[in-house]
Amino acid sequence: MSGQLTQAARIIQKGGVVAYATEYCFGLGCDPMNRAAVLRILRLKRRPVQKGLLLIAANVEQLAPYVDDIPPAVLATWPGPYTWLLQPRDGVPGWITGEHARIALRVTAHAQAAALCKTVGMAIVSTSANRAGAEPTRSFRDTVRRFQGEVDYILPGRVGDAPAPTPIRDAITGELVRPG
Repeated sequence: MSGQLTQAARIIQKGGVVAYATEYCFGLGCDPMNRAAVLRILRLKRRPVQKGLLLIAANVEQLAPYVDDIPPAVLATWPGPYTWLLQPRDGVPGWITGEHARIALRVTAHAQAAALCKTVGMAIVSTSANRAGAEPTRSFRDTVRRFQGEVDYILPGRVGDAPAPTPIRDAITGELVRPG
């Protein structure tokens, strides 16, 4: 497995796009600060940049480039299947936040996704592996069938046992933006 993680990490570090397992489904990921890679994912998904994207990390330290303050109530849920909307640092690119005032972040508890972030050495984009309006892929085989040749690497793995995508909650207002 470590060879596959290393390969996926190198591809992300070089500006590529990788598919990988997460808590609920396979995700598409890249370096969030690589505009070309992010825009490639958005084109692949047929997702408008205005919608924004969420980032996952192996630990809170990997989120430091994106946010200054993480409330204790948020920290208490991580690592775990909880995505929070937080105030982004100045300079966080609009291709990540979209038209939103907040940035969506998660410290993942999915072992392989966390290992990928750790191996890459940074938080990565995590958006479901699907075209806009379609169901996300939930197996390696289905991901290969749908995305082979369109992404640079598909990391073999298994999704977690989450019954739905992670809930998204605004850390400032407490509003539940997406139920889990």
